[in-house]
Amino acid sequence: MNDVKYMQLALQLARKGCGWVTPNPMVGAVIVKDGEVIGQGWHEKYGQPHAERNALDSCKLSPEGATMYVTLEPCCHYGRQPPCTDAILEAGIQRVVVGSEDPNPLVRGKGIQILRAYGIEVTEGVLQEDCKQLNEVFFHYVKTGCPFVVMKYAMTLDGKIAAYTGASKWITGKTARNHVQEQRHRYSAIMVGAGTVLSDDPMLSCRIAGGKNPIRIICDTHLRTPVTAQVVTTARQIPTIFATCCPDAKRQSAYVSAGCRILRLREKDGHVDLRHLMTQLGQEQIDSILLEGGGTLNWSALESGIVQKIQAYIAPKLFGGQASKTPIEGMGVESPANAYHLKNSTWTRLGDDFLIESEVVSDVYRDY
Repeated sequence: MNDVKYMQLALQLARKGCGWVTPNPMVGAVIVKDGEVIGQGWHEKYGQPHAERNALDSCKLSPEGATMYVTLEPCCHYGRQPPCTDAILEAGIQRVVVGSEDPNPLVRGKGIQILRAYGIEVTEGVLQEDCKQLNEVFFHYVKTGCPFVVMKYAMTLDGKIAAYTGASKWITGKTARNHVQEQRHRYSAIMVGAGTVLSDDPMLSCRIAGGKNPIRIICDTHLRTPVTAQVVTTARQIPTIFATCCPDAKRQSAYVSAGCRILRLREKDGHVDLRHLMTQLGQEQIDSILLEGGGTLNWSALESGIVQKIQAYIAPKLFGGQASKTPIEGMGVESPANAYHLKNSTWTRLGDDFLIESEVVSDVYRDY
């Protein structure tokens, strides 16, 4: 039996839950009997049945004696859904092949132990790295209780995010811009600073047909955003949170009346304390953030240690200009030796543009 082949199919199924299952993991399951796929399923939406139960329900033959392939260790506790281990045992599954262990303390090896205790053969670690990569957001959120933050920006080949006039539409082509919309669907929230709202008046929505709008988070230390801004006037349609240090209840009330939520946070170096913000958002089950801020917020986020991943969309263009904006501003590092290092970089061609994705090397878990 080709374990890798069937696990690859389970991974394909799992990806169908992207954007819909948060803060749960994406999971796919395939059931094979006598060399034939007799059932398959995935976790389709948060609060709905898990992949294992969907796969069992889809079986065209009895699953008794069959092998189940699942990208993540089956759960063994009651949440919004009953334990998947119970369903596997009741179905008479003979063997379970698991991609990666579930880091959730409520599971973490216990699901596998239960299956083995009842005589089911369990094979672990098939395409483990692929399965972990699929759920990098979930793994980070479970371990830290804070959102997985992706810093995204589009720039020219000479590192500019706008011309010296401030004009920035459009740096990249349509294919790259469509890919950004997919990321807005994928992650739970999108975050910008007040400066971005003041200069661009963005909607910060997902422009994919049938896509999911991210929760909008505006870092606005002193509540400078006009109440006429799109993010305010549409707050009843798309959840919008203002992260601020402003204590003025009267000023806050204008945003609250429009349907926005206010998070009053600690101040650090004259701005919203981003670590405090991450803790608060994590408590609200916001497991991931697409950071589309300007250079000032990007530097603050990087300096605060809240960024896990960089997505740099690079267009084969040159803007030049000493005053042209760059993706990360602020003070910057004092020498190359103090640079923020990246690892596990990959690149993807998107039309004429390129996307480089890299993980930030940092001790992101130490202070949360």
